[in-house]
Amino acid sequence: MMRQFELVERVKRYDPSADEALLNRAYVYAMVAHGNQKRASGDPFVAHPLEVAAILTDLRLDAATIVAAVLHDTIEDTGATLDEINRLFGPEIGSLVDGLTKLKKLDLVSKQAAQGENFRKLLLAIAADLRVLLVKLADRLHNMRTLGFMPAEKRRRIAEETLEIYAPLAGRMGIQEIRDELEELAFKNLNPEAYETISRRLKDLTDRNHGLVDEIESALKEKLAAKGLEAKVFGRQKRVYSVWRKMERKSLAFEQLSDVYGFRILVGTPGDCYQALGIVHTAWPMVPGRFKDYISTPKQNDYRSLHTTVIGPQSQRVELQIRTQEMDEIAEYGIAAHPLYKEGKTAGAQLGAESRAYQWLRRTVDLLAEGDSPEEFLEHTKLELFHDQVFCFTPKGRLIALPRGATAIDFAYAVHTDVGNSAVGAKINGRMSPLFNELQNGDEVEIVRADGQLPPPAWEGLVATGKARAAIRRATRASVRRQYAGLGRQILERAFQRAGKAFSDDKLKGALPRLARTSIEDVLSAVGRGEMFSGDVVRGVYPDYKEERRAGSERDEARASRSGQNGAGGPSANAIPIRGIESDLPIRFAPNGGAVPGDRIVGILTKGEGVTIYPIQSPALAAFDNDPESWIDVRWDVEPGEERRFPSRLALQSINEPGSLATIAQVIADHNGNIDNVSMKRRTPDFTEVTIDLTVFDLKHLNAIISELRAKPAVSKVERVLS
Repeated sequence: MMRQFELVERVKRYDPSADEALLNRAYVYAMVAHGNQKRASGDPFVAHPLEVAAILTDLRLDAATIVAAVLHDTIEDTGATLDEINRLFGPEIGSLVDGLTKLKKLDLVSKQAAQGENFRKLLLAIAADLRVLLVKLADRLHNMRTLGFMPAEKRRRIAEETLEIYAPLAGRMGIQEIRDELEELAFKNLNPEAYETISRRLKDLTDRNHGLVDEIESALKEKLAAKGLEAKVFGRQKRVYSVWRKMERKSLAFEQLSDVYGFRILVGTPGDCYQALGIVHTAWPMVPGRFKDYISTPKQNDYRSLHTTVIGPQSQRVELQIRTQEMDEIAEYGIAAHPLYKEGKTAGAQLGAESRAYQWLRRTVDLLAEGDSPEEFLEHTKLELFHDQVFCFTPKGRLIALPRGATAIDFAYAVHTDVGNSAVGAKINGRMSPLFNELQNGDEVEIVRADGQLPPPAWEGLVATGKARAAIRRATRASVRRQYAGLGRQILERAFQRAGKAFSDDKLKGALPRLARTSIEDVLSAVGRGEMFSGDVVRGVYPDYKEERRAGSERDEARASRSGQNGAGGPSANAIPIRGIESDLPIRFAPNGGAVPGDRIVGILTKGEGVTIYPIQSPALAAFDNDPESWIDVRWDVEPGEERRFPSRLALQSINEPGSLATIAQVIADHNGNIDNVSMKRRTPDFTEVTIDLTVFDLKHLNAIISELRAKPAVSKVERVLS
């Protein structure tokens, strides 16, 4: 366990001006507060916060963060209070400890909804002060180092949480050293057999290639020194989890891995990086497609480096990372290497301007304001956490970073949500391309837009970014809501007209408290969804209104209208017009038989599904006789000669002989009908029952097909199916 003077010495080593009295006071307070508490390992409990503080001193963080680490368990696990922490150590440290206390209560591997909500709280806490995340990552790292003392089920849960949330989050913040160790420890606990197997194979490889790393290091130093370039070279073997992930991703056996060794070249300036690259590529052949320039286009976690792979000494593939000392610090310690944290400041505006990692975090937190469900938010953020990147450009040269596998749709939403919602096409490198084409590094993308366009729901399955998926879902929900609101408005206008009362938005707005809704659109959508009856809205607007009609009048009026009993024998003037399933209303047709223009029709309002259109003679309507409020008076609104197709179904009995199905299909094709589905059942050796779902223009069109089929010798019987 770290002793008091050691804590002070570790901080003073990189920050001579640190408040020594504050550090001593925190150490003593934690020792007294935790008293005789023990960890599962049997060690004193206070050893844990002290080890967390030690990890953070390796990151060279300010004294306030170190003190918060020492105290981070006191409120949760002892009798200490936040007021006491604020009084003794100040509000800055109190705020950090409070944020860490709240995070400790979060279970990030619980049921999906709860996990999503907890993840929201996690990001909100760390966005307020990123030092909370740095302490939390150090806390998780020490817990993972001592995980072996926990029960098996708890070990698995904590390891899953680490691999799914904390390790990727450390990577997004650029803290690669902590991410690597978290992944390694989590993998060791989740898949111990694979961990041991790969560890053993790596050790065997090291034994066989004894001295190879030193030989490659020496060769690199010689080549660089010969050109007058001063550089440090470090070689290492890849970690177990990194090797396993590559084997899984590329479906390779261990023997097929050719780049198990990685080398890092540290030089003085960015210009030296490119000079070193030229020297290396001149000395050894480069592996095509393996060069990446993250200096000119840094990753979103501020990572900058040149990557290349060459065929080095002994024909061994060698992965190289070339960067400056400053770039190396950011690569290893990420946002913890930012000067603001060295100085103990948390100026969000300055950090946001200088740190891409912080900008990513702010953008992610901004998603919280979009109203997504906790599950969706978690899904979107995980998408952002786990993907590598490609870099594309707008026609004006703006750089857009996207996860690997992203499409032009993702690019459009990355530019702006309105651009994504109105996208109809894309030009990639000057050529028209489908929106769902996967983008490559360096692509120049121009989005073609159209006013009034809405993203199809199917796009949700084509995109790779959380932002695009969230925007598509929101646009789809908004579109559906508008459809239901439009239907609800038509139902209410008709209901008020039937009641002899005036209808207006102003009158409806005044009745919102009585209807228990917050907006006019809420009322309209509720009526359109069938969640609120039109009669209730009339009485809400006109409390003195007494409905004198009998309960089944809505149903009877709809039937009378369809049966020709409304004077002129047609639908009533205030019936809702039906143009088809592509209309602005949530309309669908009877599932077993449909309906076509020329049929006398009635609508059935089903809760949450909109209106289903039935022919008035459909036997299926009997199921709604006891629900008169669901009956809606509707009428066709199709122009003569308009070629809009509608669904129908035919039941045929055909003679079982070669070519009979072809004859039936040919008749339908000759009449410009379109077959959607065919099913066949043989009841007897001589006859086959055939059911055909087809689309036609109207009743006259359908009757012509039926007449032609009846005239064919191969068809013994044909009828239209109405239910």
